[in-house]
Amino acid sequence: MNRPASLPAAPQPGAIANWLLFVALLVIAMVAVGGITRLTESGLSITQWQPVTGAIPPLTEADWRAEFELYRQTGEYRNVTGPAGMDLAGFQFIYFWEWFHRLLGRLIGLAFALPLAWFWVRGAIPAGYKPRLLALLALGGMQGVFGWFMVRSGLSGEMTDVSHFWLSIHLLTALFTLGGLVWTALDLRALARSGEPPARWTAMASWVGAVLFLQLLLGAWVAGLNAGHASDSWPLMQGRLVPEYDSSRGLLWAVTHDPFLIHFLHRWWAWAVVAALVVMARRVKPLDRRASIAIHSAFGTQILLGIATVLTGVALWVAVAHQLVGALLVAAFGWGAHALGRRS
Repeated sequence: MNRPASLPAAPQPGAIANWLLFVALLVIAMVAVGGITRLTESGLSITQWQPVTGAIPPLTEADWRAEFELYRQTGEYRNVTGPAGMDLAGFQFIYFWEWFHRLLGRLIGLAFALPLAWFWVRGAIPAGYKPRLLALLALGGMQGVFGWFMVRSGLSGEMTDVSHFWLSIHLLTALFTLGGLVWTALDLRALARSGEPPARWTAMASWVGAVLFLQLLLGAWVAGLNAGHASDSWPLMQGRLVPEYDSSRGLLWAVTHDPFLIHFLHRWWAWAVVAALVVMARRVKPLDRRASIAIHSAFGTQILLGIATVLTGVALWVAVAHQLVGALLVAAFGWGAHALGRRS
């Protein structure tokens, strides 16, 4: 069957790359909004998962009071926000951030799925890229499911917060998706520019990525356990280099549950990340100077924001900026890793 004249006769890797970078920007915005949602304790304000109808917020006074009544049944309200005197206006504030976070997730899903279908039908996707794009779509769907599991973990019994394990899965899936979007976009740009084959994943990308992954995991646990409040001083905690922490249930439990120890590990493992990224950026510089600059700029800004977050007692917008730059650091790492693996 002949292709209709109105359809393109060749793939469009450049256009697809630009679309993927736009979606990557949306994911970065999603990470920032997720940080606001977490820091304002808004995550448990919506107690049901309604993927379609949930896009419409309460529209009447009766609807708002019904939602508030559902929230009043949670352990967070009974033990934290209720005794603190939360009223309907306070509930509407936290509801907005959780609703907006979920709405942005829906919009990202549409911003990915609809253009993907368009490019697919028009035959614009280069050979070999359809499975990768479908995998990115699946990651986006998993992100929504993990988000609900995270919320559900905080709605049982007398729980006053979500599981920091589910929070880390939710956040790290978003960051992994971000890295995949950036990598795939760079592959397609190289293909459009000079016909280069896809870049390879290198040994350096593996070990630097592992060092960075551990820091991101610790950061997610710090957020989930409110461990940023464990100290408002730097470099010492409680006037000591190593703070006191609960070791009564063993070191493994302390490393994964104690907010003081996790905060300590997060602030000092950061320097291992810096060292690894400096080595990587120096290797990247002759290949792509802009990627090297991006890596240096991202980790330098991130360190300063991390210290500022501690010294300001986890001020909302400083902490949100810290999480936002963390996402930008992942994108910069993906850019540098791609530069290392490019093949002529």
